[in-house]
Amino acid sequence: MQKISARLLLLAVLAPCALAQQFQVADRWKVDGTGRWDYLAVDPVAHLLYLTHGDRVEVIHDKTGASVGAITGLKGVHGVALDPSGGEGYITDGADDSIVVFDRHTFAVKQKIAAGTNPDGVAWEPVTATVWAFNGKSKNATVVDSKTKQVIATIQLPGKPEFPAADGKGTVFVNIESKNEIVRLDAKTHTLAATWPLKGCESPTGLAMDTASRRLFSVCDGNAMAVVNADTGEQVATVKIGDGPDAVVFDAARKLVLVSNGEGTLTVVREKSPDVYEVLQDLPTQKSARTLALDASTGHVFLAAAEFGPKPAPTPENPKGRPQPLPGTFTVLVVESK
Repeated sequence: MQKISARLLLLAVLAPCALAQQFQVADRWKVDGTGRWDYLAVDPVAHLLYLTHGDRVEVIHDKTGASVGAITGLKGVHGVALDPSGGEGYITDGADDSIVVFDRHTFAVKQKIAAGTNPDGVAWEPVTATVWAFNGKSKNATVVDSKTKQVIATIQLPGKPEFPAADGKGTVFVNIESKNEIVRLDAKTHTLAATWPLKGCESPTGLAMDTASRRLFSVCDGNAMAVVNADTGEQVATVKIGDGPDAVVFDAARKLVLVSNGEGTLTVVREKSPDVYEVLQDLPTQKSARTLALDASTGHVFLAAAEFGPKPAPTPENPKGRPQPLPGTFTVLVVESK
């Protein structure tokens, strides 16, 4: 009887943990506007979600999905970085080759700072209080002093950069999509400190970091996520994920890596130890839901998606013949644990 009771007690203790690791799409919020989108960013203190969307950034409440405002007067936006002091934010406007400074209370544009060609991924670096924009076409990084709003460095990179991650200790990492590499950048000296190849990881895009265990998570084509030691560059694991990923986040409180895949899935991976990872779930989301953001305070995950029209014939304006999002279909998916 004692053995049976002990087993039941163990199951009762473990059951909530297992349940908490299963996710579901809890809500879908329609968002006005047309055009393509890119990265999302969460302000957990103000409960705001920033959505880069064509020539503007939509701002919605992260509890209700209600529109709060928008940052407008832009051309083709990609990413948003937030100054943790709460006063300002920074947007990469790839079509304008600029970094846009905006007021997070009024959403007014305060200043535009010239960057390289086609700035895309962007990160806040806390030790130096700098903003790092990564320019896809000019293959370099623009570093801006947040106090003076001046460009203080331009760092040449070995190839086309994608998304960055900062470790909070003065180092910035970024995927080099065209070379299947990660580079390590020193935020104090503005120098490229190391270049690390990724094995079995083609065209790396999204990048996240577990700053405690010093592990980088780089998501790639070919259904692969590379796990890299941020101090040595050693690739310690490769995890199978969904197809067409473009973003990844690390939930430090729950030790979970979450990957948004354009095929229409969210891969949930548990960090069992710094070098051991287990796929818990491939949650169906919506086709095109390739970017995401995490509210670390709640564990809620937000993904952006839309429905697309048929593939058109190539034109000078659309040389690749990319299908366009259908008006009125832009949606934010809210994912929560059951």
